[in-house]
Amino acid sequence: MDPQLLSDAIANPRNLGEMTDADAVGTVGSPECGDMVRMWLKFTEKDGRKVIDRASFQSFGCQTAIAVASMATEMLKGRSVEEARSLSATEMSQPLGPLPPMKIHCGQMVEGALKAALEAEARQTPQDGATPAAAMAPLSPPPSAGHLAESLGEAAPAPKSGKLRIVFE
Repeated sequence: MDPQLLSDAIANPRNLGEMTDADAVGTVGSPECGDMVRMWLKFTEKDGRKVIDRASFQSFGCQTAIAVASMATEMLKGRSVEEARSLSATEMSQPLGPLPPMKIHCGQMVEGALKAALEAEARQTPQDGATPAAAMAPLSPPPSAGHLAESLGEAAPAPKSGKLRIVFE
């Protein structure tokens, strides 16, 4: 891992926050353990193709997930939907250098949020032989995804009562 690049991405994440005018939103993670990433995408037309104009994210989890999401949102700008769909977790985290084995899931969460947003976009795009111009028509905004903290609050199970016993072997 590039410690300087990682430190900068953590201290100054780019494209952090909800995008109110997004065309697609994707969320991945587990509210039970607290690791979640939500990604917003805004599309535009360039040379007759739909491309990502902007991307933003919110993350609950470790600093590595924030760093990878920050790098990914920068990497996505100007890419076509097809190009974005083909990006892997490894490619999105590559500017940071190889992730330690216990942090690989951070890149996978970012990839999952991107794929979920692209799937949401695909459901909104006409698939019935529409002309390219019609396919580039403005998309209706996705239902409000809200703040990621709301997802944690809604889906988190009630705390269990009782004692916890830890056994060391």
